Amino acid sequence: MVDCPRYSLSGVAASFLFVLLTIKHPDDFRVVGPNLPILAKVGEDALLMCQLLPKRTTAHMEVRWYRSDPAMPVIMYRDGAVVTGIPMEGYGGRAEWMEDSTEEGSVALKIRQVQPSDDGQYWCCFQEGNYWRETSVLLQVAALGSSPNIHVEGLGEGEVQLVCTSRGWFPEPEVHWEGIWGEKLMSFSENHVPGEDGLFYVEDTLMVRNDSVETISCFIYSHGLRETQEATIALSERLQTELASVSVIGHSQPSPVQVGENIELTCHLSPQTDAQNLEVRWLRSRYYPAVHVYANGTHVAGEQMVEYKGRTSLVTDAIHEGKLTLQIHNARTSDEGQYRCLFGKDGVYQEARVDVQVMAVGSTPRITREVFKDGGMQLRCTSDGWFPRPHVQWRDRDGKTMPSFSEAFQQGSQELFQVETLLLVTNGSMVNVTCSISLPLGQEKTARFPLSDSKIALLWMALPVVVLPLAMAIDLIKVKRRRRTNEQTHSSNQENNKNDENHRRRLPSDERFR
Repeated sequence: MVDCPRYSLSGVAASFLFVLLTIKHPDDFRVVGPNLPILAKVGEDALLMCQLLPKRTTAHMEVRWYRSDPAMPVIMYRDGAVVTGIPMEGYGGRAEWMEDSTEEGSVALKIRQVQPSDDGQYWCCFQEGNYWRETSVLLQVAALGSSPNIHVEGLGEGEVQLVCTSRGWFPEPEVHWEGIWGEKLMSFSENHVPGEDGLFYVEDTLMVRNDSVETISCFIYSHGLRETQEATIALSERLQTELASVSVIGHSQPSPVQVGENIELTCHLSPQTDAQNLEVRWLRSRYYPAVHVYANGTHVAGEQMVEYKGRTSLVTDAIHEGKLTLQIHNARTSDEGQYRCLFGKDGVYQEARVDVQVMAVGSTPRITREVFKDGGMQLRCTSDGWFPRPHVQWRDRDGKTMPSFSEAFQQGSQELFQVETLLLVTNGSMVNVTCSISLPLGQEKTARFPLSDSKIALLWMALPVVVLPLAMAIDLIKVKRRRRTNEQTHSSNQENNKNDENHRRRLPSDERFR
């Protein structure tokens, strides 16, 4: 072993490792991007940039911009050209490679007509051989929504609702109310609903007393753009409109309808008032989008909920009397619930609420049985196509309820219920059972166990009568056979003995005693 004077082997190894770590990789580089997020408004173009350091050409490198998965780039550059024919994230030709400064290692991604879905983090990755480095760039997408509208709903009874609505916001904005002196007022409810385009619809409700305030303002603030949209209402002026003295009347009882039929929602003004120049809205939980909107003598299709498009029509025969009927065709289970009927003018609305009950009567129950080795049975009752969730019951032949062993309910794609229930039958007295499936409104379908009462009872009653004599007959046969066998054996032995005696008599005397 060779000793290294004044140095230990561990010290030499540590020094060698340090030298390796400090040796610069021949392809060593790093990537930097902007320190602050890139802000872009919806509909504008966004430019995302990153820089290769030290500065050098990217002609023989691979550069890709991607979101979460490097294998799904927004755009990719290799050997001096943009790569085509690879799967890109859904930018539909909106992503563009900028080549202005690629000789100095500066690259840029341009996204045209920015959308809300473009918001988020992007990665800029440089690769040369097996060596790569990357940096992230944050794109903040923002949209300033429309000026708010303040609607007055539910006049009378000493209290009104003020509803502030606006569209086209991204991301979700902040909403608040202020009184005439700038004091903050507490919202009753607030809804932010994303549309198909990713932009948010805002609806905020404030409850106030008729005589408590005069001027109220609604403010909607965008944190990304640091801009505010506002609207102010003079409540005293709105309370003097022509609709302040009328009310809207709807059905007081829920309207039942079966799946596939038409729903009819009728509401009218009291006292009778010509509604031809009024706006009429049928809503679910929110002001927008609506089930159906009638304004300026026509249907406003652009404000309709997607699930009701092509399924609504308006009966206006009695519109001069303030009466309108909305028909919703081909009722679905999702149509069940409460609807609001609003008559409005100049931002003031009166409303009535109507409940709709959707039901579906399912198939006739089917009962099958399974017989166990111990003589017991299990009855299975199944049916499908029910709504809402039905009530399931087993009954005996006297109509008394029998406890089920289990019940199972499943909803299919159309939200219709499939039913399965089991009943254990442990003795022969339980015959002629009935499976009943019913809805809350009374619709019912039943099925009886497929064998008749008399056949089942006869089967159970006849079982001991038939089996016992049969067993006795079998035993009797066995006894007779055994007796006959014994008699035949005894007779055969006697015959053999007689033959032997006769044979001895025929022999000579000397041979008998031999």
